[in-house]
Amino acid sequence: MGKSRPATPTGDKQMTTTARPDTAPDPGTAKQPAGVRVVLFALMIAMLLAMLDNMIVGTAMPTIVGELGGMDHLSWVVTAYTLATAASTPIWGKLGDMYGRKGVFLSSIVLFLIGSALSGMAQDMGQLIGFRAVQGLGAGGLMVGVMAIIGDLIPPRERGKYQGMMAGVMAVAMIGGPLVGGTITDHLGWRWSFYINLPLGAIALVMVTAVLHLPKKRAQTRIDYAGAALLTLGITSLVLITTWGGTEYAWLSGQIIGLGVLGVVALALFVLVERKVSEPVLPLHIFRNGNFSLVTLIGFLVGFVMFGSMTFLPLFQQTVQGASATNSGLLLLPMLLAMMAVSLFAGRVTTRTGKYKIFVVVGGGLITAGLALLSLMDTGTTRFTSGVFMAVLGAGMGFLMQTTMLIAQNSVEMKDMGVGSSSATLFRTIGGSFGVAIFGAIFTHQVQSTMAERIGTAGEKMTSGGAQMDPKSLAQLPPMIKDAYAHAVASGTHHVFLWGAAISVIGFAAAWFLKEVPLRGGPVTTSAKEGAAVEGDRVPVAEAV
Repeated sequence: MGKSRPATPTGDKQMTTTARPDTAPDPGTAKQPAGVRVVLFALMIAMLLAMLDNMIVGTAMPTIVGELGGMDHLSWVVTAYTLATAASTPIWGKLGDMYGRKGVFLSSIVLFLIGSALSGMAQDMGQLIGFRAVQGLGAGGLMVGVMAIIGDLIPPRERGKYQGMMAGVMAVAMIGGPLVGGTITDHLGWRWSFYINLPLGAIALVMVTAVLHLPKKRAQTRIDYAGAALLTLGITSLVLITTWGGTEYAWLSGQIIGLGVLGVVALALFVLVERKVSEPVLPLHIFRNGNFSLVTLIGFLVGFVMFGSMTFLPLFQQTVQGASATNSGLLLLPMLLAMMAVSLFAGRVTTRTGKYKIFVVVGGGLITAGLALLSLMDTGTTRFTSGVFMAVLGAGMGFLMQTTMLIAQNSVEMKDMGVGSSSATLFRTIGGSFGVAIFGAIFTHQVQSTMAERIGTAGEKMTSGGAQMDPKSLAQLPPMIKDAYAHAVASGTHHVFLWGAAISVIGFAAAWFLKEVPLRGGPVTTSAKEGAAVEGDRVPVAEAV
């Protein structure tokens, strides 16, 4: 990155090693050097590591519990990873801004790999939970590091061309994770669910170290330790509320209320501290930008409805439509393929035209429509029909997933690229946590209510432990009870998607207020008064690779 340099009328000429001094390349046609493509490939591997891990480990968890025991601590294997990831994300982003992106990113990869190796060697559930927290700390830097480095290397105007790659990584993780996890567990043992990260991470380490050469930085100010601690405490409280609420503890229990109070106080003190320190871990001034605040809200809502729907769609497919666990993952293909195709289309059009607001508006509308259509599903809905509905939802996510990150990065100065990227990632993550928790409460209540209506108090007792029943156990039940449970799950998912559609309307409305600010990296314009180029500064690719 380096220190900011005044933009010059050459605009994007510096962004390619082949540009002639007197000719600026067309942002829609300029080719990146081969070194950048190698770096991007390494970044995609790192992103895959962060996204794939939970998918693989989730499939291996029954085997892990069978060997290590500790069923009562099972949820903490996931919670420890999620907490550490969420809490460390903004800190990694700020460290990259202060001390240079490359070294911080490589450190996050190494930490993730150490956590993976230790998790694979765990001898009891307590060790596994602790090592998963180490892994989560590294994972927090992987995602924000990928996004921030791409922000350093690729101007927003050209970044759209790579949206399909990012969406593809997400699809591979969601589809391939359960399949790979099951295969590894069955043939190599559950420990290889963690060891598989080591060769992939080593490849990313070697490629990034050899090819990426960003300018080194050294901040003169101290790290905002107080702000980092308060932010971590606030985020931890919020994630624990969404993890424990309605499951470990009642929503109105003293534990949940106490966590809520602790979170609010911590975040309030965090705001006070950030106003006074010279180098805040999360600069509040970035939220003064209207586009950044709006796109952060939209990202929160996208995470809210996306993770919620991804949680309950497989349950509907397995319980109501009779799909196996493996097939339910494959049945998500219409949504994931639509997301990939639309993301690639939106990215190319954005690169060619510089226009992006229309995609956020259309994406918000399609997500709302897709969730409304999914709310119509019942016990008679065919897999083809549900596939069409999922494709509509996937198309909406394809328009929004990477476009919202693009707008967030374009709305902050280059010196704040890390915290801008981490803030967008953090709010999407927290939105997902809230979505799963709130939709889970809605789903559980509706399933219990429907079971009580159909077969009385016995039905309510059957689902009082979380409203989910193992497919094998369900197959052994009498037809009347199986039918009642299928109707209960269909009713639960109906309410989840209906509420999701209502909430997504907020994001759709917010999209209309975005301003079409020119993307950095486009044709350079000058001020009539000052004659100064408005193009933002960035690291020339010739210096970066």
